[in-house]
Amino acid sequence: MTVDYGKIEINFNLEFADRKTLGIKVYPDASVKVIAPLETKKEEVVEKVKSKAKWILKQQKKYESFQPGIPARIYKNGETHLYLGRQYLLKIEKADVVAVKLYRGKMMVYTPKTSSETVEKIVKNWYREKAISLFDIVLENKLPLFSKYEIIKPEIVVRWMEKRWGSCTRNGKITLNPEMIKAPKACIEYVMVHELCHLVHHNHTRNFYDLQSKILPDWERWKERLEMILA
Repeated sequence: MTVDYGKIEINFNLEFADRKTLGIKVYPDASVKVIAPLETKKEEVVEKVKSKAKWILKQQKKYESFQPGIPARIYKNGETHLYLGRQYLLKIEKADVVAVKLYRGKMMVYTPKTSSETVEKIVKNWYREKAISLFDIVLENKLPLFSKYEIIKPEIVVRWMEKRWGSCTRNGKITLNPEMIKAPKACIEYVMVHELCHLVHHNHTRNFYDLQSKILPDWERWKERLEMILA
Protein backbone atom coordinates (compact mmCIF):
# COMPACT_ATOMS: atom_id res chain seq x y z
CA MET A 1 0.00 0.00 0.00
CA THR A 2 1.04 3.62 -0.47
CA VAL A 3 0.38 6.83 1.45
CA ASP A 4 1.23 10.32 0.17
CA TYR A 5 2.99 12.65 2.60
CA GLY A 6 3.49 15.93 0.79
CA LYS A 7 5.50 15.04 -2.30
CA ILE A 8 6.79 11.82 -0.75
CA GLU A 9 5.25 8.39 -1.17
CA ILE A 10 5.46 6.02 1.78
CA ASN A 11 5.13 2.40 0.75
CA PHE A 12 4.24 -0.19 3.37
CA ASN A 13 3.17 -3.78 3.75
CA LEU A 14 -0.04 -4.39 5.68
CA GLU A 15 -0.50 -7.45 7.84
CA PHE A 16 -3.46 -8.30 10.06
CA ALA A 17 -2.94 -10.10 13.35
CA ASP A 18 -4.83 -11.01 16.50
CA ARG A 19 -3.81 -7.98 18.55
CA LYS A 20 -5.47 -4.96 20.14
CA THR A 21 -3.35 -2.11 18.81
CA LEU A 22 -1.91 -1.09 15.45
CA GLY A 23 1.86 -1.16 15.20
CA ILE A 24 4.30 0.28 12.66
CA LYS A 25 7.80 -1.11 12.13
CA VAL A 26 10.60 0.35 10.02
CA TYR A 27 13.38 -2.06 9.08
CA PRO A 28 17.06 -1.45 8.23
CA ASP A 29 16.34 -1.85 4.51
CA ALA A 30 13.85 1.08 4.88
CA SER A 31 10.84 -1.15 4.34
CA VAL A 32 7.76 -0.42 6.44
CA LYS A 33 5.33 -2.93 7.90
CA VAL A 34 2.01 -2.12 9.51
CA ILE A 35 0.49 -4.78 11.76
CA ALA A 36 -3.18 -4.08 12.44
CA PRO A 37 -5.92 -5.80 14.48
CA LEU A 38 -7.98 -8.23 12.40
CA GLU A 39 -11.08 -6.05 12.07
CA THR A 40 -9.27 -2.79 11.24
CA LYS A 41 -10.52 -0.92 8.17
CA LYS A 42 -7.91 0.06 5.58
CA GLU A 43 -9.00 3.69 5.86
CA GLU A 44 -8.00 3.62 9.54
CA VAL A 45 -4.62 2.15 8.61
CA VAL A 46 -4.00 4.91 6.07
CA GLU A 47 -4.83 7.63 8.60
CA LYS A 48 -2.53 6.06 11.18
CA VAL A 49 0.35 5.87 8.71
CA LYS A 50 -0.21 9.50 7.73
CA SER A 51 -0.12 10.55 11.38
CA LYS A 52 3.19 8.69 11.83
CA ALA A 53 4.69 9.72 8.48
CA LYS A 54 7.22 12.13 9.97
CA TRP A 55 8.48 9.46 12.37
CA ILE A 56 8.64 6.85 9.59
CA LEU A 57 10.74 9.11 7.35
CA LYS A 58 13.02 9.93 10.28
CA GLN A 59 13.61 6.22 10.94
CA GLN A 60 14.30 5.54 7.27
CA LYS A 61 16.81 8.39 7.16
CA LYS A 62 18.53 7.08 10.28
CA TYR A 63 18.94 3.62 8.78
CA GLU A 64 20.16 5.12 5.50
CA SER A 65 22.82 7.13 7.35
CA PHE A 66 24.04 4.59 9.89
CA GLN A 67 23.09 1.17 8.56
CA PRO A 68 24.71 0.74 5.14
CA GLY A 69 23.42 -2.82 4.86
CA ILE A 70 25.09 -6.11 4.17
CA PRO A 71 27.03 -6.06 0.88
CA ALA A 72 26.44 -8.77 -1.70
CA ARG A 73 28.38 -11.93 -0.93
CA ILE A 74 31.47 -12.44 -3.11
CA TYR A 75 32.69 -15.66 -1.43
CA LYS A 76 36.23 -14.56 -0.67
CA ASN A 77 38.44 -15.15 2.37
CA GLY A 78 37.54 -12.98 5.38
CA GLU A 79 33.92 -12.48 4.38
CA THR A 80 31.30 -13.14 7.07
CA HIS A 81 28.53 -15.69 6.67
CA LEU A 82 25.63 -16.55 8.98
CA TYR A 83 24.69 -19.96 10.33
CA LEU A 84 21.97 -20.40 12.96
CA GLY A 85 22.25 -16.76 13.98
CA ARG A 86 26.04 -16.65 14.38
CA GLN A 87 28.60 -14.95 12.15
CA TYR A 88 31.47 -17.01 10.75
CA LEU A 89 34.54 -15.82 8.85
CA LEU A 90 34.92 -17.56 5.51
CA LYS A 91 38.22 -19.40 5.13
CA ILE A 92 38.90 -21.12 1.81
CA GLU A 93 41.48 -23.92 1.68
CA LYS A 94 42.63 -25.76 -1.44
CA ALA A 95 42.09 -29.50 -0.95
CA ASP A 96 41.40 -32.69 -2.89
CA VAL A 97 38.00 -33.28 -1.28
CA VAL A 98 35.07 -30.84 -1.08
CA ALA A 99 33.91 -30.13 2.48
CA VAL A 100 32.56 -27.39 4.74
CA LYS A 101 33.36 -27.32 8.45
CA LEU A 102 32.75 -24.81 11.24
CA TYR A 103 35.78 -24.32 13.47
CA ARG A 104 36.45 -21.62 16.07
CA GLY A 105 34.33 -18.95 14.46
CA LYS A 106 35.38 -19.83 10.92
CA MET A 107 33.49 -21.42 8.06
CA MET A 108 36.19 -23.59 6.51
CA VAL A 109 35.58 -24.45 2.85
CA TYR A 110 37.83 -27.14 1.37
CA THR A 111 37.81 -27.44 -2.41
CA PRO A 112 40.07 -28.30 -5.38
CA LYS A 113 38.79 -25.20 -7.20
CA THR A 114 38.74 -21.96 -5.21
CA SER A 115 36.93 -19.60 -7.58
CA SER A 116 34.11 -17.50 -6.10
CA GLU A 117 31.55 -19.31 -8.25
CA THR A 118 32.70 -22.72 -7.02
CA VAL A 119 32.80 -21.65 -3.36
CA GLU A 120 29.34 -20.10 -3.64
CA LYS A 121 27.91 -23.34 -5.00
CA ILE A 122 29.59 -25.38 -2.26
CA VAL A 123 28.37 -23.10 0.53
CA LYS A 124 24.81 -22.99 -0.79
CA ASN A 125 24.70 -26.77 -1.14
CA TRP A 126 25.98 -27.07 2.42
CA TYR A 127 23.33 -24.64 3.66
CA ARG A 128 20.63 -26.64 1.88
CA GLU A 129 21.80 -29.95 3.35
CA LYS A 130 21.90 -28.46 6.85
CA ALA A 131 18.45 -26.94 6.34
CA ILE A 132 16.92 -30.25 5.21
CA SER A 133 18.30 -32.01 8.29
CA LEU A 134 17.23 -29.34 10.77
CA PHE A 135 13.78 -28.83 9.22
CA ASP A 136 13.09 -32.54 9.72
CA ILE A 137 14.15 -32.34 13.36
CA VAL A 138 12.02 -29.25 14.02
CA LEU A 139 9.01 -30.90 12.37
CA GLU A 140 9.38 -33.99 14.56
CA ASN A 141 9.57 -31.76 17.65
CA LYS A 142 6.62 -29.51 16.80
CA LEU A 143 4.16 -31.91 15.18
CA PRO A 144 3.15 -33.57 18.51
CA LEU A 145 1.91 -30.16 19.71
CA PHE A 146 -0.85 -30.48 17.09
CA SER A 147 -1.89 -34.05 18.00
CA LYS A 148 -5.43 -33.07 19.05
CA TYR A 149 -6.08 -31.68 15.56
CA GLU A 150 -5.29 -35.03 13.92
CA ILE A 151 -3.31 -33.53 11.07
CA ILE A 152 -1.31 -35.81 8.80
CA LYS A 153 2.47 -35.43 8.87
CA PRO A 154 3.19 -33.00 6.03
CA GLU A 155 5.65 -33.45 3.20
CA ILE A 156 8.54 -30.98 3.51
CA VAL A 157 9.96 -29.43 0.35
CA VAL A 158 13.08 -27.24 0.53
CA ARG A 159 13.38 -24.54 -2.12
CA TRP A 160 15.14 -21.18 -2.38
CA MET A 161 12.59 -18.36 -2.45
CA GLU A 162 13.17 -14.62 -2.72
CA LYS A 163 10.27 -13.25 -0.70
CA ARG A 164 8.88 -16.08 1.42
CA TRP A 165 10.14 -18.16 4.32
CA GLY A 166 7.55 -20.85 3.86
CA SER A 167 4.22 -21.84 2.38
CA CYS A 168 1.62 -24.53 2.90
CA THR A 169 -0.83 -26.18 0.53
CA ARG A 170 -4.22 -27.55 1.49
CA ASN A 171 -3.09 -31.08 0.69
CA GLY A 172 -0.42 -30.93 3.36
CA LYS A 173 2.80 -29.96 1.58
CA ILE A 174 5.01 -27.41 3.35
CA THR A 175 7.69 -25.60 1.35
CA LEU A 176 10.51 -24.00 3.36
CA ASN A 177 13.29 -21.63 2.35
CA PRO A 178 16.79 -22.96 3.20
CA GLU A 179 17.89 -19.34 3.68
CA MET A 180 16.39 -19.67 7.16
CA ILE A 181 19.31 -21.86 8.24
CA LYS A 182 21.19 -18.59 8.69
CA ALA A 183 18.78 -17.51 11.46
CA PRO A 184 18.52 -18.82 15.05
CA LYS A 185 16.78 -22.16 15.45
CA ALA A 186 13.89 -20.47 17.27
CA CYS A 187 13.12 -18.48 14.11
CA ILE A 188 12.89 -21.71 12.13
CA GLU A 189 10.62 -23.17 14.81
CA TYR A 190 8.35 -20.14 14.45
CA VAL A 191 8.00 -20.65 10.68
CA MET A 192 7.35 -24.37 11.16
CA VAL A 193 4.63 -23.67 13.73
CA HIS A 194 3.14 -21.02 11.45
CA GLU A 195 2.87 -23.46 8.54
CA LEU A 196 1.55 -26.28 10.74
CA CYS A 197 -1.15 -23.91 12.00
CA HIS A 198 -2.20 -23.51 8.37
CA LEU A 199 -2.99 -27.22 8.27
CA VAL A 200 -5.65 -26.50 10.90
CA HIS A 201 -6.77 -23.03 9.77
CA HIS A 202 -5.95 -22.29 6.14
CA ASN A 203 -6.33 -18.51 6.32
CA HIS A 204 -5.01 -15.81 8.66
CA THR A 205 -8.15 -15.63 10.76
CA ARG A 206 -8.51 -14.92 14.47
CA ASN A 207 -8.66 -18.68 15.07
CA PHE A 208 -5.37 -19.08 13.23
CA TYR A 209 -3.59 -16.49 15.39
CA ASP A 210 -5.18 -17.85 18.56
CA LEU A 211 -3.76 -21.28 17.76
CA GLN A 212 -0.34 -19.90 16.82
CA SER A 213 -0.16 -17.94 20.08
CA LYS A 214 -1.23 -21.01 22.04
CA ILE A 215 1.47 -23.19 20.49
CA LEU A 216 4.17 -20.49 20.46
CA PRO A 217 3.32 -17.56 22.77
CA ASP A 218 6.40 -15.50 21.80
CA TRP A 219 6.07 -16.01 18.04
CA GLU A 220 6.12 -12.27 17.31
CA ARG A 221 9.59 -11.99 18.85
CA TRP A 222 11.03 -14.64 16.55
CA LYS A 223 9.18 -13.40 13.51
CA GLU A 224 10.70 -9.96 13.99
CA ARG A 225 14.14 -11.45 14.67
CA LEU A 226 13.96 -13.43 11.43
CA GLU A 227 12.99 -10.37 9.44
CA MET A 228 15.72 -8.25 11.03
CA ILE A 229 18.52 -10.77 10.50
CA LEU A 230 17.68 -11.70 6.94
CA ALA A 231 16.25 -8.39 5.73
